[in-house]
Amino acid sequence: QVPLVASGGGLVQAGGSQRLACATSGRTFSRFTVGWFRQAPGKDREFVAAISGNGGTTRYTDSVKGRFTISMDNAKVTVYLQMNSLKPEDTAIYLCAADYIQRDASVWDRQRLYDYWGQGTQVTVSS
Repeated sequence: QVPLVASGGGLVQAGGSQRLACATSGRTFSRFTVGWFRQAPGKDREFVAAISGNGGTTRYTDSVKGRFTISMDNAKVTVYLQMNSLKPEDTAIYLCAADYIQRDASVWDRQRLYDYWGQGTQVTVSS
């Protein structure tokens, strides 16, 4: 098992910023791809962003490009999602997930490839 704890959610006004964190313990993310997904009420879960285990490769869904930044700390135990210029449509439960198999970034949006999931954190953007 790979424990994943997501934190940092809350209520923010449109145009504001928020930083989410996904932390693991007992191991590092160095051998994992770590992704952020989100699920809004009444909608399917969707891919947001992902980062490789060495932190050198990232991928974003089009709707967050230029606004969100995914990063990893030097200890490789926490992955951050910095969210700027937030919009009401960003409101969702944000979940982090980890995939132990090294894959091409082109498939990082496929939820079924992720083996481990955290509990999610709610982000609410008010207009």
